[in-house]
This record gives sequence, structure tokens and C-alpha cells, in this order.
Amino acid sequence: MATSLDYDGGLTCAMETADLERALAWYRDVLGFELLYRMDDLGWCELKTSVPGVNVGLSQVEAPQVKGGATLTFGVKDIDAARAQLEARQVRFDGETITIEKMVRLATFYDPDGNKLMLYQDLQAES
Repeated sequence: MATSLDYDGGLTCAMETADLERALAWYRDVLGFELLYRMDDLGWCELKTSVPGVNVGLSQVEAPQVKGGATLTFGVKDIDAARAQLEARQVRFDGETITIEKMVRLATFYDPDGNKLMLYQDLQAES
């Protein structure tokens, strides 16, 4: 039996950081996200991505827990160009870009706190 939670189309992905200022600058300057608001008394800010309704929240904590959990995976039109731009900004990647023929290309990278993120390029749209 399916339930109807009446979703509004929004999604906020919360990430932990040891340094809110550093993380905010990285997500803004490296990934191109836009600051929506910041609440220093709570150690929280929220950034808008280029995907409508999808935001990234940053929570400052003493010791970020970056192992396990969900991996935010961002679709790009040209994964090689996107990766080259991030590598030019010294973003750390985990190995080479993986290709699953006629399906997808994947590249895993990390933010300054070690949160795992990923880029994907849909190859099915190209077939």
C-alpha cells in the first residue's frame, strides 16, 4: 500500500563540515552553488544548486561523520569537461572515471571535509 506524503518537489541534502566558512566557499566557488541563507547561531547554511528544488545544507559540527550514507550524485552533460574544471581547482577524485557502456559514466570526488560526491553523465540519452 503506497502512502501519499504530498511532497512539494523540494529536496535538501544535509552535509556536515568542520568549518562552515570554508565549506560554504568551496560549494559556492568550486561547484557554483548559490547561498540562500546562513544562520551562524545554528552553524547552518543552505545553498541552491542548478537543479530546481534541490538544495545543499551545510551543518558545522565538531567532528564531521563522512563515512557511509547517501552520495550526492550530480548529472552533467560532459563529465570529462566537468572533471577537468574540478581538477583544475585541486578537487580530489577517487580513481578514474568509470564507464558502464551504453548506460552511464561516473566520477567520485570529495569536498574539503571528505564528504563523498559524484558526477554522472547519462549515456542512454546519447544512444
